[in-house]
Amino acid sequence: MVNEKFLILVINPGSTSTKFALFENEQALFERTVRHPPEDFADCASITEQHDVRLRYIMDALRERDIRLENLSAVVGRGGMIAPLASGTYAVNELMLEDLHGEVAGLHASCLGAIIAADIAGKYNIPSFVVDPAVVDEMIPEARLSGLPQIPRESLFHALNTKAVGRLCAREMGMDYNDARFVICHMGGGITTSAHRYGRVIDATHGMYGEGAFTPERSGLVYGRGLIEMAFSGNYSKQELLALMQRNGGIKAYLGLNDMREVEQRVMRGEAEATLVLRAMIHQLSKDIGGMIAVLGGRCDAAILTGGIAFSAMIVSMIKEYVAPMAPLKVYPGELEMEALAQGGLRVLRGEEKAAVYAGYAGKS
Repeated sequence: MVNEKFLILVINPGSTSTKFALFENEQALFERTVRHPPEDFADCASITEQHDVRLRYIMDALRERDIRLENLSAVVGRGGMIAPLASGTYAVNELMLEDLHGEVAGLHASCLGAIIAADIAGKYNIPSFVVDPAVVDEMIPEARLSGLPQIPRESLFHALNTKAVGRLCAREMGMDYNDARFVICHMGGGITTSAHRYGRVIDATHGMYGEGAFTPERSGLVYGRGLIEMAFSGNYSKQELLALMQRNGGIKAYLGLNDMREVEQRVMRGEAEATLVLRAMIHQLSKDIGGMIAVLGGRCDAAILTGGIAFSAMIVSMIKEYVAPMAPLKVYPGELEMEALAQGGLRVLRGEEKAAVYAGYAGKS
């Protein structure tokens, strides 16, 4: 099966973009990123209503290249907000689609990855998969307690990219990912820091609400009393508070922007407020990395920076000042999500891995 050619369509929706690519085995034949202007989704009341707009871009691009969809071997979508599960490649089934549409674990643009993949694959009787969704949960028991029994800690991090980067870094270091101890920090609009021990992520900061460092647009960890006071002040609705934490917090709340390139420019111009805010984010982020190194018992083969912000030499240098005494620092700017999605599907098609079955929440019929 290794020498057989498989044609795989990969779909990766983000909040303001839709990435898609066509792979022949490990080789990308073409890749496109659509940056959606606000008017694309102006008539969409929810993320799921963006389905037709995003699908149209994908189908138009495939037609432009005269790609015959009946020749596809599989369609692989980015995994969305579903029930917690182990790492791996999962066949998209009716229960997964039901949970995505039902928003059982929340709603994010990534939810459309599986939905669109299943739509395309269903028309041609081929399989559709998701790989290492953000809800991958391999946390050890002691990482699950928050301090309040009513609020258990949840696993929600950049599983797809950090595991792919971890495998790549391990190969380059002459190691197997399953033998390595890494702390991996994905830095983008959202930031998560995760402790990878022998192929499993035993702890991670939550990527959406109220954990870890603040980010270009998320609040990160905030004092509970202050948040409670805001909630009962009568000045904010529930949705407004959630938006402050998820989309309008962090650097955006302090500086009115979430473009880290512009933040850098302000810092280089010597603007005191921008400098303070950036240093505060780096300070918090470095605490997260140091904490995860402690989770690994102080034995860390490498601390790894990835994501779009890792392109910034300034920010990497600032983090290095904190982290270098604790562990070697490796940097993989950008992300390997498209390749990781294709490779996950390819492993199943080649018979190297069996597609896992999504079973939803425990006890769910």
